[in-house]
Amino acid sequence: MLQRPQEATGKAFELLPAIDLRGGLVVRLAEGDFARETVYDTDPAELAQAFEASGARWIHVVDLDGARDGARRQTETVARIVAAVGDEVRCEVAGGLRDEESVAAVLDAGAARAVVGTAALHDPDLIERLIERFGPERIVVALDVRNGLAVGQGWVPGAAGTVVDDVLANLSARGARTFIVTAIERDGLLSGPNVELLGRLVDRRLGEIVASAGVSSFGDLLAVRAIGCVGAVVGRAIYEGRLNLADSIRLIRGS
Repeated sequence: MLQRPQEATGKAFELLPAIDLRGGLVVRLAEGDFARETVYDTDPAELAQAFEASGARWIHVVDLDGARDGARRQTETVARIVAAVGDEVRCEVAGGLRDEESVAAVLDAGAARAVVGTAALHDPDLIERLIERFGPERIVVALDVRNGLAVGQGWVPGAAGTVVDDVLANLSARGARTFIVTAIERDGLLSGPNVELLGRLVDRRLGEIVASAGVSSFGDLLAVRAIGCVGAVVGRAIYEGRLNLADSIRLIRGS
C-alpha cells in the first residue's frame, strides 16, 4: 500500500492559527462572505504573541482587504505581526499577492512564506516564476474550492472556476509543493473539514496539502492528519474556545 505523504516523509503535522485582517481588526468571515463578518480581536500583534505563547510554530495571516481589492492593504499591520513574534514563529501571509513585487515585499518584510491564490489560477506562469526566484519552500498556493472547482475571488457567488484536480496537477508541474485547500462552503462554520475533498487531493501525491475550513475540534485535527494532510489552518474554533490552542498543539505533537 502506498504511504500517505506524512508517513513517507515523517514531517510533523502543524496547527496554524489564523489571523484574518480587515481594517486592522481580527475577523472571521462565514463562507468567505464579507457581509457575514465577526470581529474577534482589536490587536493582531498581541494576538500573534498569544499564539506564540501557546506553542504555535506557524501563523497564517490573511489581508482580507487586499484579497478583495487585488492589492495589499494591511501592509503595516502584517509587518507588526511579523515583528511581534520575531524569529520564534514563522508567518505565512496571504491576500492581495497578485504579482512578483507584492510577493517579494511580504517576504522582505519577514514573512516565511507567501500564499498566492487568485493570481495562481489566472496566471500559472507566475507560480513558476516565483518558485524560480524564491524557492518552493517560500511559495504556497491557496486553492479555494466550491463544488469541486478551484475559484479565484472565492467570496463571489458563482465565480468561474476550474476542476481543482486539474489545477493541482498544473501548478504541481510548475514546481508548487504546498497547497492550502479551503472548502468554501465550510469556511467559518465549524461544520467539520471536507475530508473527502482533502483525502482525494492528498492521494494525488502532487504536493503537500494543508487543510482549511471547518475544523472545530481536536478530533477534526486528527482526522485531517490521518488522511495525510501536513497541517491545518484554524480560526474560529480557537477564538470561540472550542479548540484550546496550547492543549491541541501539545497533544498533536505528543501523538
